[in-house]
Amino acid sequence: MRLHTLRVTAFGPFGGTQEIDFDELSAAGLFLLHGPTGAGKTSVLDAVCFALYGSVPGARQSGGGQGQGLRSDHAEPGVRTEVALELTVAGRRLEITRQPPFARPKKRGTGFTTEKAQSWLREHDAVTGEWKDLSRSHQEIGEEITQLLGMSKDQFCQVVLLPQGDFARFLRADAEARGKLLGRLFDTHRFAAVEQRLAEDRRGAERQVAAGDAELLADAHRMQQAAGGIVELPPVDAAPGDPALADAVLTWAATARSTAREHFTHSHLALIAAEAARAAAQSDLAEVTERSRLQRRHAEAQTRAAALAERAAEHRELEERMERARKAETVAPALALREAAEAEHRDAQTREERARGALRADSGGADLAAGAPPEALAEAARRVALELGGLDAARRAERRLAGLDQERAGLDREERADAELLDEAGAWLAAWDTRRAALQSRVDDAQEAATRAEHLAGQLEPARHQARAAVERDRLTARAEEAGAVVLRTREEAAAAHEHWLGLKEQRLRDVAAELAEGLVDGAPCAVCGAREHPAPMRKSERHVDRAAEESALAAYRTADARRSDTERALAGVREELAAAKAAAGDGPAVQLADSVRELEARHAEARTLASGLHAARETLARAESEHGRRLTARQEAATRTAARASLRDALEREQAGLEQELTQARGTAASVEARAAQLERQARLLTDAADAARAVEDTATRLKDADARLADAAFRAGFDTPRAAAAAHLDDAAHRALQLRLDAWQSEQAAVRSVLAEEDTAAAARLPAADVAAAHAAAEAADARVRGAGSARDAASRRCGELDRLSRRAATEVRRLGPLRDTYNRIARLASLAAGTSADNERKMRLESYVLAARLEQVAAAATARLRRMSSGRYTLVHSDSLAGRGRSGLGLHVVDAWTGRERDTATLSGGETFFASLALALGLADVVTDEAGGVRLDTLFIDEGFGSLDDQTLDEVLDVLDSLRERDRSVGIVSHVGDLRRRVHAQLEIVKGRAGSVVRQRGAGPE
Repeated sequence: MRLHTLRVTAFGPFGGTQEIDFDELSAAGLFLLHGPTGAGKTSVLDAVCFALYGSVPGARQSGGGQGQGLRSDHAEPGVRTEVALELTVAGRRLEITRQPPFARPKKRGTGFTTEKAQSWLREHDAVTGEWKDLSRSHQEIGEEITQLLGMSKDQFCQVVLLPQGDFARFLRADAEARGKLLGRLFDTHRFAAVEQRLAEDRRGAERQVAAGDAELLADAHRMQQAAGGIVELPPVDAAPGDPALADAVLTWAATARSTAREHFTHSHLALIAAEAARAAAQSDLAEVTERSRLQRRHAEAQTRAAALAERAAEHRELEERMERARKAETVAPALALREAAEAEHRDAQTREERARGALRADSGGADLAAGAPPEALAEAARRVALELGGLDAARRAERRLAGLDQERAGLDREERADAELLDEAGAWLAAWDTRRAALQSRVDDAQEAATRAEHLAGQLEPARHQARAAVERDRLTARAEEAGAVVLRTREEAAAAHEHWLGLKEQRLRDVAAELAEGLVDGAPCAVCGAREHPAPMRKSERHVDRAAEESALAAYRTADARRSDTERALAGVREELAAAKAAAGDGPAVQLADSVRELEARHAEARTLASGLHAARETLARAESEHGRRLTARQEAATRTAARASLRDALEREQAGLEQELTQARGTAASVEARAAQLERQARLLTDAADAARAVEDTATRLKDADARLADAAFRAGFDTPRAAAAAHLDDAAHRALQLRLDAWQSEQAAVRSVLAEEDTAAAARLPAADVAAAHAAAEAADARVRGAGSARDAASRRCGELDRLSRRAATEVRRLGPLRDTYNRIARLASLAAGTSADNERKMRLESYVLAARLEQVAAAATARLRRMSSGRYTLVHSDSLAGRGRSGLGLHVVDAWTGRERDTATLSGGETFFASLALALGLADVVTDEAGGVRLDTLFIDEGFGSLDDQTLDEVLDVLDSLRERDRSVGIVSHVGDLRRRVHAQLEIVKGRAGSVVRQRGAGPE
């Protein structure tokens, strides 16, 4: 990784935009970042870290980890904080730009609005020479940079920024603190996770083994319950986790199974004997039950036979009745035919009476209704039909005469309507010229009002704008006066605070010698002159000002100055708005301008009201012109129709006179020809109906006479004296079926009784003594109860054997399953104890993570020693120590071997300068090891922060030689220090100069001064 350029804006102490060219600084391999305290040397490193990871390192993260609090207090309100870094990593040239959240002034109104943080990642295309956008996502950029560098932010800050204070503490720290830092850098949490996983696996395996043993004990208890007290065995004397538990449970199970099988054999033999006794009792019960049934059957048959004998006379009567019904069935067709003929004759007579009654009711047929034969009625109907046919022409003439009346009435209505139309059209057309002139005048007035409204609308909006501007002008004038007063007050306050701060600062500069004198100790060198004797140290004056008082005064001044700047900006904004309002409003009073606006609005509303009727006036004029044309046309058409109606009326009157003469002759005494025709049609229909009914009566009388003859002949042949006797003997279907069922039931009952009485076994049973079924049934139930008891005992013994066999198999399976689990538990327990440092095999009681960190620390010590020997002229060597520490465990010890004495001693015994170059060597060595651990990412730019003030000249030269040797691998090292001697030794410099408006950078290459 090589840095090229860094650009910061409104970041930390930098109020404006500052750009640093690391390519120029890195050309010499070694460059210096220097400046007074608080100028912003460390802020340069913060900017690099913020560009890469979006947060700053170390304790400063709490104030600006995500960009909050990184904004410069010297920046202008509208300038946004931004950091842009151009670098090359993994062969790719990238540019990262980050902007933290920004609270900018609102564009409208007062107050601030917060814009979200933004990030950009671009890559330089070496072929086209252009920059290509890669991402604008914070998460994607963070993942991409972390993957390319192969380091987290903590690792980067320890490897690239090399904070010397941290490594000095690391050098003197105890094993626990040293382990925390190494664990964070080398990410050995996975080994701690392995320890935890092994411990969890041990607990899990232990739970499984304990659960299996508990299940074995539970099976033993279940087997003891299943045995049911048939065998008395001692309880299993073993607890979960005891290896002897499995053998004890299996032995107990074998004994219980053997005893249960013996009990099953005894119960099975008892069941066989009980089943044999039950079979004998059931056979006796079946024999007694069958004899009782046969005896009851014989008794019931004798009772039924006696009942049949009592009903023998009734049965003979039924048979005789069935015989007569069979004879009457031969007469049934003739009887049915006679009944049908009689019904038809009665219906015909009824119809004839109705037809002659209707004919009598009609006056035209009175002479034919009293018994005229059918032929006379038919002849009269033909005469009426002939007369009706002669009225067809007269009926058509009568309908034409009615039509003529309607036509003449229609002509009268049309004549009246045309007369009304002519009168109305004449009156309307007479007033047309006056009406048209009035309508045209309305159209012209509305058109003029529309033009006037449009002209007033163009004047109204500017007048409104000017009136509003006048009101705003007056309001802003008052605000400007108030803001001016506030500005004067804040300026005075800022000037007073500034004078107070300058006075305190001047007083403190005079008393700074007294502050230095307070820290002098006899025998210790002076920080200014180096003397070890202090004969006349400066004393503090009565008005002594310390740093806290000066800084408090400075903070008060800055606060007052910020208020002054805010009020001046507010005044400038008000004045700008006032100038715009004056330009828009002019010098006219606001009240007068408002009156003008109201007058224009009234005139505009009046003109719009008049103009709104323009469309309606035009439509009214168009409708009136259309109506004028329509009425002229209607008047001409009415005159034409009046002339045509006169000739048509004459023709209709002549036709009507001829038709009336013809109809007088045709209708006779009737009111009309149609009434005469209706009368004749009714007479013809009644005569025809009467003739048909009379013929039907004659026909049905003939058929009835024939049916009587046939019925008398059939009854004689069937053996009946009269047809009436045959009809009485006849049965319908329902009665016939009922009689047959009674006869069949008698026959069936008689046959059943004879069959039962003829059975040999039934007769034999009847001759035996009465059977005792209750005694036999009681004996069978007693035998069945003995079988059930024996069966229950045998089933209980069988279930006991099955349950014991099942539980024994289950226990054996559980024992086989627990064998590998117990082996696994023993193996995992040994591994977990070994990894946790509690095993007897782990002599140094070293945890797995500590072991890995010890190996890393050993690598770091070896890499650091290569540089420490050069810095110390071969005197010191760093070695790792795994000697036992607290609580009997091996720690992460770090010792230094002094070649002058040949002894190994603790690093805490090194002096201040020795501690610095030892921690620097340790930092460089750790950087190499972490780089290799992170994937071998090449680190071409390193920074070393402070610590060089504790070195003497010779040691400083040796340290600089070691740092200069890093250029052998094309590395550049930036030293962050304010030690003056380094400015003469390191020519490439980046100076941070602080001022009241913020810090600025001054860059100088590797050439001589």
